[in-house]
This record gives sequence, C-alpha cells and structure tokens, in this order.
Amino acid sequence: MAGLEDTGPPRQRTGATAARWVPAVEDEQALKALELYGNPTEGEVRLPSRPESAGIARRLTQCVVLRQWALPAPTCEHAILLVSELVGNAVRHTGARVFGLRMVRRRGWIRVEVRDPSRGLPCLMPVQEMDTSGRGLFLVDTLSDRWGVDLLPRGKTTWFEMRTADR
Repeated sequence: MAGLEDTGPPRQRTGATAARWVPAVEDEQALKALELYGNPTEGEVRLPSRPESAGIARRLTQCVVLRQWALPAPTCEHAILLVSELVGNAVRHTGARVFGLRMVRRRGWIRVEVRDPSRGLPCLMPVQEMDTSGRGLFLVDTLSDRWGVDLLPRGKTTWFEMRTADR
C-alpha cells in the first residue's frame, strides 16, 4: 500500500499510551517545528493565528516535554491536548494576527502559557455529555493542576500548570 514502505514489523504493545507515544520521540516534524519557530523554553515563540498553528504548538510541546524535559508520555499527552485547546481558543476567539507560546519548568511543575492581544476573558462553561464544542476549558480545568488568566496592559496570558515527579 502507498505510504507504508520501510515500515518494519509491528511493535510489541506494552500499553496504549506507550504504543502511541514512542514514535513521537523520533518525530522529525517536531524537531523541524523547533528549528523553524524557536524553543518556547528560551523565550516566547510567536505563531500566526491560524488553525494549523495548533499543530505547530503540539509539535513544539511534544519536543520540549518528551525530549528536552524527558517527562513521562502521559504528561506529554496531557500537555499536548491542553496546549491545543488554549491555542484553539486564541485562534478562534481573539481576532489576533499572532499569539505567543512559552513553556517554563520549575522543580515539580511545568507551566505552558499562550499570550494574545485580546483582553476578553475565557469562560469555563458547563459541559453536557452530548456537547460537540465548548469543552476546551473544561479539559484544561480537569487535566491541569492549576490554570488561569493574567491580564496584561495589552492582552492576556492564559496558562496551565501540571505537577511533575522530578528526580
């Protein structure tokens, strides 16, 4: 079949998360995103306010959390989902041309920030079982240990923090 050349035998599955994330460690697209846009741990990375920027933010998060910080795959999976939600909100609701992404690690914590020029505050809405949209901040609230919004003179920073088991 097309696109399956050079694929070796199937990997032994040790768990759903491990099987899903082991290939991501070697993801060349993640490394390419880091090279093109910069490292969000070294300063704010500015991304265009377009839907495809959520994918770029996910790749940057993957590269930082798995490769640079060497955190467990479940932590990476949650961080990727949550950054995607924050970026999606920035793209969808702020009218911005660009937004910023930054990641910080402190002992026992990681923090991911998305900055945009809008001062409109995100709103955590009640979620019903059959809702097809509006679940983003519910996910952020559920999967992160803390989250919030810091108003700036021109815009805001929406952030989440997750605890990590530092060695």
